[in-house]
Amino acid sequence: MIDTLDVGERTTRVAVMNYASTVKVEFPLRTYFDKASMKEAVSRIQPLSAGTMTGLAIQAAVDEVFTEEMGTRPANFNIPKVVIVVTDGRPQDQVENVAANARTAGIEIYAVGVGRADMQSLRIMASEPLDEHVFYVETYGVIEKLTAKFRETFCAANTCALGTHDCEQLCVSNGGSYLCDCYEGYTLNPDKRTCSAVDVCAPGRHECDQICVSNNGSYVCECFEGYTLNPDKKTCSAMDMCAPGRHDCAQVCRRNGGSYSCDCFEGFTLNPDKKTCSAVDMCAPGRHDCEQVCVRDDLFYTCDCYQGYVLNPDKKTCSRATTSSLVTNEEACKCEAIAALQDSVTSRLEALSTKLDEVSQKLQAYQDRQQVV
Repeated sequence: MIDTLDVGERTTRVAVMNYASTVKVEFPLRTYFDKASMKEAVSRIQPLSAGTMTGLAIQAAVDEVFTEEMGTRPANFNIPKVVIVVTDGRPQDQVENVAANARTAGIEIYAVGVGRADMQSLRIMASEPLDEHVFYVETYGVIEKLTAKFRETFCAANTCALGTHDCEQLCVSNGGSYLCDCYEGYTLNPDKRTCSAVDVCAPGRHECDQICVSNNGSYVCECFEGYTLNPDKKTCSAMDMCAPGRHDCAQVCRRNGGSYSCDCFEGFTLNPDKKTCSAVDMCAPGRHDCEQVCVRDDLFYTCDCYQGYVLNPDKKTCSRATTSSLVTNEEACKCEAIAALQDSVTSRLEALSTKLDEVSQKLQAYQDRQQVV
């Protein structure tokens, strides 16, 4: 049976169940996707104890095997579900209703009887038409003879299972024919056989808050620089770019959405690199309000006045100084004493100068007389 199928993850998936009075799933649909591994697993199967609980086995197939968790592809893929029952006895439980419910659920049932198998039971459980879904062989030893006949019926009605179709991705049985379909995220091309990836990142097709990145027919969401993806994998939140270690501002970092800009403390100005700061010359023209003299004091300044002026109470403007405001009474007394001393010295110098003139005249007269003698 395995050799007649196009086995693969994206073609025909196969599961094997072993049943007697109990049921055991030897391997589900999700386990093997190549014939060699699958047949090796089948060769290791050991028969269970006596009993023929066929109804229980069919129900277990419905409940435990044909589920997405165990490897069944989603219903919208329209992949045919087929059960092949191989039995050599009469069912020991109610099989008619269970088989009918399985067929109603869309499962096609083939019944293969061996040796003393009850043909009526095979017909009760199999799908219509019965002559294409019921088979019989005398012993397990000659069951290989069934392969050709089974292939003619099962595979003729299931071109998709046989693998003789030319669909690039999905084959959907359609009566005695088939149609091609595509995986989610792909669309069927005009040739009705091949598929092309849908632009899942086109506007309106995704749920990404900021950036949509195509990923093999699907997509993942990403965020702009300065933002981080939230746990919902769709929306983004701005990162605190002014957190320590995340910026290179010398003094002040200001957040700006998912980015930042640098600023400086009062008294400093931002340099052309937009990161570092330099102290401002607070006494430069236009930066202070001093009327006459601006004196820098680190990052601040004070006002002063020219000589002959005094600073007003507003600490900014200046007024011309008056004599009364410049000379105190004590200083005035000192000035008068100095003036008197100067007058006395001047008088004495004048008297001394007069005496020197007289002495000079007398000396000159004496010298004249000596020359005459």
